[in-house]
Amino acid sequence: MSQASDRTGGQVRSYHGQPVIKAPVWTWEIPVYFFAGGLAGASAGLALLAEARGNEVLGRRAWAASMVGIGVSPGLLISDLGRPQRFLNMLRMFKVTSPMSVGSWILSGSGATTSLAALTAWTGLFHRAGTPAKVAAAALGLPLSTYTAALIANTAVPVWHEVRRELPFVFGAGAALSAGAAALIATPTEHAAPARRLALGAAVAELALEELMEKRIGEHAKPYQEKLPKRFKRLSQGAIAAGATLLAVRGSRSRAAATAAGALLGTGAIGDALEQLQGGVGVGCRPPLRRRSTTRRDRARRAHRGRARKLQGGAPRPSHRVARDLRPSSARPWCWARGLTWGNRRVGSAKAILSASPWDRSLLLSPALVDTRQEYRHLFAI
Repeated sequence: MSQASDRTGGQVRSYHGQPVIKAPVWTWEIPVYFFAGGLAGASAGLALLAEARGNEVLGRRAWAASMVGIGVSPGLLISDLGRPQRFLNMLRMFKVTSPMSVGSWILSGSGATTSLAALTAWTGLFHRAGTPAKVAAAALGLPLSTYTAALIANTAVPVWHEVRRELPFVFGAGAALSAGAAALIATPTEHAAPARRLALGAAVAELALEELMEKRIGEHAKPYQEKLPKRFKRLSQGAIAAGATLLAVRGSRSRAAATAAGALLGTGAIGDALEQLQGGVGVGCRPPLRRRSTTRRDRARRAHRGRARKLQGGAPRPSHRVARDLRPSSARPWCWARGLTWGNRRVGSAKAILSASPWDRSLLLSPALVDTRQEYRHLFAI
């Protein structure tokens, strides 16, 4: 790929805005894995807290949701990798500095502990081993929900790297949202009060964190405003807002309303995962817009251009687009007092042009006036 990048002003500028890296080749399995992993991790924590408060009905259903999420996650990863051996190869070593390595071990440990915890919750078997397994599954749930944020933020994709500070909190809020939504769908209304509070708090946090994240990074958030990510963003925000409103108004009195609210909130969580993935694919691989340079050379250039604009009487420099629309030189009048003009636009007086330095004259006499310079070259003496 042809690339001409520099470090002017501390920013990387690519050749004509083209991507500086190849786009990730992740397919639909990855955003679904983001959702399933977050569901498994947050549901494990919800189940442990519900059982600690004596809410066994909610606890069992939350363990079931965690088991479903952790059960499909390895299959999604293997489907994306292509061969099961590649997933097993990630377990051959443990590297603390690699989010992929740490995440693979977290997923394996969470799968073993969650399976035992769900079995104990539903059957009562292995009670002695099941109790510490529940604690371990809940402890592994938080890193399982957020390690994917560290994974994509550790890549070379510019937009993901810029949001590396907020992304774990956004993923954590999405995980809590999906866990609350699943519990609302599966739990009777009289036992689902903790799930309602979790879902409402996560919905508010999700919407607020996304807005704060995009506001902080400013121009770097442009990939999230592109066509496909913007569609997923609107889907996610609309579903979350509608689900939270329905849950707050009717969720505590109607099982059907709570189920519909849970479905809407779950749709919003999936839409947010798709938005985050699509934001880093394609346009997200392009560098941000170049900021105004602060180097000494560029400051001097801007000063020269400013003086040239003053000499021109405030008129902007003619562009190539203007040059194509200029009338022939015979139709452009010349007046010694008023200066050089084309159309209704004034370039500058002859006195200003003749008294300017060679550098400023070169700015005043742009390529758009090359034929006029040839006609009156004896006046300018350049």
